[in-house]
Amino acid sequence: MMEVVLDWKAISVFVALLGAWSGFLIMVIRGLLTRVSRDLDVRLDRLANAQEKDTNEWRRVERELMELRADLPVLYVRREDYIRGQSVIEAKLDSLALKLENVQLKKGVPHES
Repeated sequence: MMEVVLDWKAISVFVALLGAWSGFLIMVIRGLLTRVSRDLDVRLDRLANAQEKDTNEWRRVERELMELRADLPVLYVRREDYIRGQSVIEAKLDSLALKLENVQLKKGVPHES
């Protein structure tokens, strides 16, 4: 049979090495987590700035659209409204031409067609 001999010095060295290795791993993991956290903070700041910039751009576009909607009735005439206005003007010109023709007939002036 084999007898197991516990060498306390070897066990204490093993435990010390295990503790040192664990401490090293904890420091490495903590450093990595700090770095990842810092990188995430930078990325989130960039995203927040980009979102703020986009929000300001959308506000500008919305403001310009509202200004355009306010200016459209003043600056532009719909096709139907233009045609209606032209029809009224042409009817008045036709009426005026008819009156002139009647005046010329009454005075005996020959009219030109």
